[in-house]
Amino acid sequence: MLLLDVRKVSSVTDYFLIATGTSAPHLKALAEDVDVQLKGNGVRSYRHSGDAESGWIVLDYVDLVVHLFTPEVRAYYDLERLWKDAPRLEVGDAAARS
Repeated sequence: MLLLDVRKVSSVTDYFLIATGTSAPHLKALAEDVDVQLKGNGVRSYRHSGDAESGWIVLDYVDLVVHLFTPEVRAYYDLERLWKDAPRLEVGDAAARS
């Protein structure tokens, strides 16, 4: 999992969270869990785009945009390279990073 601080390089949002799921069902489960966890903390989603079958789900929470990819789709779009000027922030524990 990678958290990018894009406040100085994007006017769209403040942070991008980029994570990888191993399969379509895994992506769907990740998206559902992110939504449940954030709702539980009072954060409501503005919009969801994509679907697990496409290999890319985007969850927009206005100040945070979550990108969930399969490994192949993440490598293809390579958001880490696209947003290379954005500072990378620590997220959770090492076991949660993907």
